[in-house]
Formats: sequence, structure tokens, C-alpha cells
Amino acid sequence: MQHLEIESPEALRSLIKCFWYTSIEFADGQSNFEVVPDGYAELIFHFGSPCSIGSDTGLKPLPSPFLVGLLNQPIHFYSQNRLEIIGVRCFPWTVFDLLGLPSGKDGVRTVEHPVARLQATLAELVRVGNIDEALAQVAAYFLAMQSPTSDDKTLNKAGAAMRQANGTLPVSQVAAAAHATVRTLERKFRQAAGHTVKDVSALIRFEQVRDSLWHDPDTKLAGLAHELGYTDQAHLSREFKRYTGTTPGAFARKTKRAREALGSDFVVFVQS
Repeated sequence: MQHLEIESPEALRSLIKCFWYTSIEFADGQSNFEVVPDGYAELIFHFGSPCSIGSDTGLKPLPSPFLVGLLNQPIHFYSQNRLEIIGVRCFPWTVFDLLGLPSGKDGVRTVEHPVARLQATLAELVRVGNIDEALAQVAAYFLAMQSPTSDDKTLNKAGAAMRQANGTLPVSQVAAAAHATVRTLERKFRQAAGHTVKDVSALIRFEQVRDSLWHDPDTKLAGLAHELGYTDQAHLSREFKRYTGTTPGAFARKTKRAREALGSDFVVFVQS
């Protein structure tokens, strides 16, 4: 497995967290991988083997690119042989305006957008192993298309406060940081992200727990619960199970096995 990230250019940092590349070599036959919720939305280009998502009616092939919005439970993707991915990690309060799409709560969304014209260029760059140039091409595209309407200062201030506090601030304090009333902030958040401030904060806080357990599966949950403002360890465990379907202890055991295969770098989009 290979993973590479580049930070967004300064002009995009209020809109896009980073651009990244991952390659996955699967064993013979079809394999699936799990994606656990976090506080970001991802625009995903994929190359090599086809990528599908599991559904009630079977496997649904996904075009490139597609959008993974905020999730409230894990989802499973399927591929085989070699799959290569270029991702654009966006903030949930900026992604829909940035792409000119209506906001919504759908976890995985196919998108019709001019950015899809990059697919052939990126595929060739990935094929010859020029990953740095592929990521630079995606960054240059978003730099060129940036518009003032996709950069709401109220949302940016609110989002920065939420991120800095790891999702622990009550809505009233987020609104104060954004110099807005709670009512105005909630309206803007619903319009921009399709979710409430509380929804996004809860995912950001969960993300800290998930990342802590990935980097150190032996992390003490009681201390983590106190640090992140959960009522107690039981509260943390309930919230963790809400987003993963499993307990923190079971997740920690799973990450120990995954780290042996993936190394120490945590890849948000891919977890096994």
C-alpha cells in the first residue's frame, strides 16, 4: 500500500483540507474495505480496477469521480487486484458550494461536474507513476474554479472553531466564535452542509477518538472521554458504537491487525 498527501494551497485552505493518493493491492478475487465516518467530505477519483459500493440489491458500480459525504455508519466498497485513488478532502460546510451541488445527507453520491474532465489526464499520470503531478493538477483545477460564493466567512469561522476544539464546543460557543446568532449559524449550516452544527461537531469529536485508537490502540478510554468532553467512558462508547457498529475495544483490536498490513499512516478513506 502507498499513501501520499499534499496540503491545500493557502488560497484553498478554508475550503479543502488536503489532496491525497492511495494505492491498494488486493489479493486474488474480489475484496472489500470499510470506510468509517469522520468530519470530512471526500471527492474520489479512482483508477485501475472498478470500484463498487454494497447495496441492498447487490454491488453498484461507481463512476469516477464520486462524492462521499458525511456518514453516520460505516460503508463498504468493493474492488479487486489494484485500485488507485486520488481524493479531495473537503470540509462539509464548503463541499457543496465548491462543487455547485445541492446539499444533502446522502452518504455516497454520484456527481455530474466538469471536474470529471480531469479523469483521463489523471489516469495517464497515475499509470506512469507521476502522482505528484496528478495531485498538482487537481489542486490547480480547484484554484482556477474558486469563486467568492464558495467562501462564507461565517461558516469558515465556525468550522475553524469546531476543528480547533475537536468538536467539543456547544453550538452557542461555535456561534459566538463565528460572530453570528445560533439561529443564523444553524440556518447557514443546514443550507451549506445538509447537517446541523451539532451533527458535524459530534462527527469531529468521534474522529478524534477513532484516530487516537488507530495511532495507539492501547489508549485509555476514560482519559480520552475526559479530554474530549464526553460525560464518561460509557458515553464515549455509546457514541463510538453509533458511528461504527462496534465497541472501542473491538475497534482497537481490529486496528492492531490493520496496522500490520497498512503501516502507521492512517488513511481516512480506507480501513480494513
